Amino acid sequence: MPTPDGDSPAAASRYPEILTTALAAELLHVHVEYLRRMVREGRIPAHRFPGGREIRFHRDELIAWVRAQPGEDRSPSAADKAQS
Repeated sequence: MPTPDGDSPAAASRYPEILTTALAAELLHVHVEYLRRMVREGRIPAHRFPGGREIRFHRDELIAWVRAQPGEDRSPSAADKAQS
């Protein structure tokens, strides 16, 4: 199954297990400010340091979250599956 960036799961492993906001936004192909808004609205799994403003994301949680989102799978691997 593809990762959020449409690559193989091995490609997602190039990202560390714990992601900064910038890396998470890159993985998800969204703007950093959009990702921050999603965190504020509680729409995406994120972790804050106690008493701090820093946010961190678990790579595997983000991948699972994307896969759980409703919608049509338009990834290249989905097209391959449809043709088989």
